[in-house]
Amino acid sequence: MSRIKLSSYAILILLIVLSLFSGCVNEELGDDVSEMQGDMVQIGFSFDSFVIERWTRDKEVFVSAAVSMGADVNVQNANGDLETQREQISHFIKKSVDVIVIVATDSDGLSDVVSDAVKKGIRVIAYDRMINNADIDLYISFDNEKVGTLMAEALIGVAGDGARCLMLCGPNTDDNVERVVKGFKKTVENSGLSIEGMMNAENWRAETAYEYLEDNSDILPHIDGIMCGNDNLATQTVKYLAEKGLAGKISVVGQDADLEACQRIVEGTQLMTVYKPVEYLAYTAAEAAVSLAKSGGLSQMSTYYEDKGGKCIKINTDDGRSFDCISLEPAPVDAENMDSVIIDGGFHLSEEVYLNVKR
Repeated sequence: MSRIKLSSYAILILLIVLSLFSGCVNEELGDDVSEMQGDMVQIGFSFDSFVIERWTRDKEVFVSAAVSMGADVNVQNANGDLETQREQISHFIKKSVDVIVIVATDSDGLSDVVSDAVKKGIRVIAYDRMINNADIDLYISFDNEKVGTLMAEALIGVAGDGARCLMLCGPNTDDNVERVVKGFKKTVENSGLSIEGMMNAENWRAETAYEYLEDNSDILPHIDGIMCGNDNLATQTVKYLAEKGLAGKISVVGQDADLEACQRIVEGTQLMTVYKPVEYLAYTAAEAAVSLAKSGGLSQMSTYYEDKGGKCIKINTDDGRSFDCISLEPAPVDAENMDSVIIDGGFHLSEEVYLNVKR
């Protein structure tokens, strides 16, 4: 199998161009265009929502890659509602798609409908977020415990003895949140950095971070760092700090490398973000979906994700379930390596990142 050497930006452009010439993308639940695609691989993709900036990029790369491989993709948006997502998955089952890919709204709320899909012989991929107690074929994500580790290391690196931090995390319904928290707390132990408070933002509602800080403003003078579950939460955090004249004085970390977060980093109001190369994740998931549909396994995949430092392991659960897990590596991004990681990698343009900064 040939090894792929393109940059993430080049891959994105190539895949979008390819999508113009083949395949079909159906984003309406009641539209049966996919039924006319003959022997094409049929993929149903249900997203939690598109509130988080990165999901749009995931969708575009996945769809373009799958279409270039001869697949038809039906994309649905659950808008953060569990019952809506269950209905979407049931619709995919009714239409007898080959593979269902899911960004879970609730990691514990889909086991029965996933079981229905498996009984129909449909392959299921848990994308980025685990689906618990379900017979999935593949879980593909980043090393989320390492995400928490990288966040903690960044705060520890600038904190002195006796430093204190807050944890503004995502919802408990997102299985990845538990993994990130685990990595963060494990790294903080015996570091001299103490955790003074913690909250969870339901449905990743970013305004929750602002509201929490407003409700706990009395402890802010004693806080040195704030861990934010993603860059949306960091946006609201820095907004509150800026209003209090504390932006840049309290270290803020996040994840996803959203454009606004990268801008804040070079401006000095956010310490770091964790970059998760979603192009690699989405492309790999598309390859996996097509391979599962055609061969029932991952045998038809290239070495792409391995070239990018990813690994595939077999997960065996205590209740006898077994599935493949592809894990990709996240990377810390701060002002020092912004150019080499984010700009040179094509994730954001230099003129966008440095929009408000003279170089």
